[in-house]
Amino acid sequence: MKILIGSLFFIIGNILAWFQFNSQFVWEWWKDKPILPNVIFAIPMGLCFWYAVKYIVEDTGLLWTSKLVGFGVSNVIFAILTYALLKESILVPKTLICLFLSVIIIGIQVTWK
Repeated sequence: MKILIGSLFFIIGNILAWFQFNSQFVWEWWKDKPILPNVIFAIPMGLCFWYAVKYIVEDTGLLWTSKLVGFGVSNVIFAILTYALLKESILVPKTLICLFLSVIIIGIQVTWK
């Protein structure tokens, strides 16, 4: 159960990270304002990642699991938000294969004991 809570924290943290780094490409207003998104997003994002690692390591006893789940979740969230907000297609073979592998990595880490 804790691995799912940790994964949820990774999802929220990666959403915050996406907006922190990429709002400049979505909305004109955010261009040339590097301090503001860091002030707004950095602390909640950092806390989400901290708790994600905490819960996943508590559940599995392995730091590697948190690393690999975090990697997989970050790729999936990046793909969804980049497509939804920037209309960059994920329907490129290289990207689709990487996303497929990310989902496999998450599945292995969550289900394999």
